[in-house]
Amino acid sequence: MAHIGALPKIHRYITAHNDEGKAIFSTKFDEESKMKANDDGIAFALSYTTKGFPVSLDKNEDLKVYERYLNDAPGLVVSGGTVLRHVDIPPATACAMHRTVSLDYGAVLEGEVELLLDSGEKRLMKRGDVAIQRGTMHQWINHSETEWTRMLFVLQESKPLKIGNETFEENLAGMAGVRSSD
Repeated sequence: MAHIGALPKIHRYITAHNDEGKAIFSTKFDEESKMKANDDGIAFALSYTTKGFPVSLDKNEDLKVYERYLNDAPGLVVSGGTVLRHVDIPPATACAMHRTVSLDYGAVLEGEVELLLDSGEKRLMKRGDVAIQRGTMHQWINHSETEWTRMLFVLQESKPLKIGNETFEENLAGMAGVRSSD
């Protein structure tokens, strides 16, 4: 499955300050957020990460955190931080049913995608729709035979979900190219 050129390049602009405190655009990173395809064809771009609350912007500490994760990619979630990730899903492709220990905002930027829950409930999400994922087992499915789907996710670690006497931990179900969260 060719990904090159299927969707527009992602440009993300990181702001900073000059020595006088005026707002500028940071030149520390390339402005193109690079997509990397996994074995199943689903491509991820790590567009930004943070660690710690509240985030420290002093002396570009947040930029140093992001740089570290660019060199050693995190799992889906960063412990004590946030992740901004773009995800491209090829036509006729589904990711594995999975759960993260996080609160996720997932917005459809291009195409359509079905959000399937382990209960069997589902929603067809279109451009501009957003899902608030609250530690549920779920799957993203692109049913189109020709069109790609692009999503934007913001993930924040959560406490493990407890229902009755059961605690629900991360379950990545062998997702291609995805490692456990740190």
